[in-house]
Amino acid sequence: MRRLALCVSLFCLSIAPVCAQSLLIHAGSVLVHADQEAKREQTVVIEAGRIKSVVAGYVTAEEAGLPADTAVIDWRSRYVLPGLIDSHVHLDNDRAGIEAQLGMLTDSIAAQAYEAQVNAGKTLRAGFTTVRNLGDADGVTLALRDAVRTGKVVGPRIVDSGQAISTTSGHMDSSLGFREEFRSVLNSAGNVCDGADACRAAVRRQISRGVDVIKFASTGGVNSRIGLGLGAQMFEDEARAIVETAHLYGKKVAVHAHGADGIVLALKVGADSIEHGTLLDDEGLKLFKQSGAYYVPTLSTINGYIERLEKNPDAYAPAVKAKIEWRIAITGKSLKLAHEAGVPIAFGTDAGVSLHGRNADEFELMVKFGMSPREAIHAATINASRLLGLESEIGTIEAGKVADLIAVGGDPLADVRVLKAVQAVVQGGKLLKP
Repeated sequence: MRRLALCVSLFCLSIAPVCAQSLLIHAGSVLVHADQEAKREQTVVIEAGRIKSVVAGYVTAEEAGLPADTAVIDWRSRYVLPGLIDSHVHLDNDRAGIEAQLGMLTDSIAAQAYEAQVNAGKTLRAGFTTVRNLGDADGVTLALRDAVRTGKVVGPRIVDSGQAISTTSGHMDSSLGFREEFRSVLNSAGNVCDGADACRAAVRRQISRGVDVIKFASTGGVNSRIGLGLGAQMFEDEARAIVETAHLYGKKVAVHAHGADGIVLALKVGADSIEHGTLLDDEGLKLFKQSGAYYVPTLSTINGYIERLEKNPDAYAPAVKAKIEWRIAITGKSLKLAHEAGVPIAFGTDAGVSLHGRNADEFELMVKFGMSPREAIHAATINASRLLGLESEIGTIEAGKVADLIAVGGDPLADVRVLKAVQAVVQGGKLLKP
């Protein structure tokens, strides 16, 4: 029987997959489901990229009903979990503030594509085998999504929103902060809408690009390049037109919303998830419970802000910096309220604002602001898979599911910080990172 030794060559350190029709993983502990206790000394049996079974003890290929030359991975000293899911990333950028604004005018689409692939690699190596990418101006991550699906490149499974929709001067208006003569070029993607009819057309435009989900901004944003505040910036008929059109085409809707009025507006018209949700109030909590929408808190944005400002106090324009200071001070308050009220929470980082590959920093913040390690892992596996509509495929280590697994050196239920040091990744039955 052939055994895959860990780190036996430089190839093992790359992101290139080790392909296998079948695979056995001998694991010290396996968390098959975030709501269950981990099982000790288990064998995960993988066939054709899917989990065939999870068997007690360390069985041989013959005992598992697999070919004699089946590869065996020795993770007996490791703790194994389902591949993690980040419900809110921006793969096409790892910059922010004035640097990112300049990049919009100087970087070619080809350069953005390479940057997106690099960021996807960082994300996958960090143990996140699936992401929901919520913003794609030039089709870069849509193309990357398809390249991953067809096996042309290695990266996390991507659920993509295309370009996010907003009103003129709303958070997703790409022309904010630029000279007027640039605005027609920067708004050429057609994601800005004013009035219900225009907003329906904006959704259909993204649908025509082949998106998986629709995103829009009901409020202002922290990174918006003018200081228009963080309250609602869209009328109800506009928001309703977006949600109803998206649902007509069978697409879920993610809504960027900071202010309480914009959160309430989005939930009233049927949003499937609220991203950030920084100023959640009692009415918003009530609507969350009534609608079943998910809350995606994106706490680790503050890490990106703090780190960039430490390196360069002028990294952001003054109007943006003022909002950043507010965001840092208030972060975690809405998560605490939502958690105590029983609102379903899905893991999401807003990576791109925070740094790619550091996605697991979010776990530590979720625990800091009231969640248990188990609840945080539940948010990054079961809840996130449900939000993305992929619960039949990913989120647990069960027979029939896609074989996405990660290995860490300790028990994350005892110390969630071990998830910040993923030691190995299997995606679709292929060993990616010893």
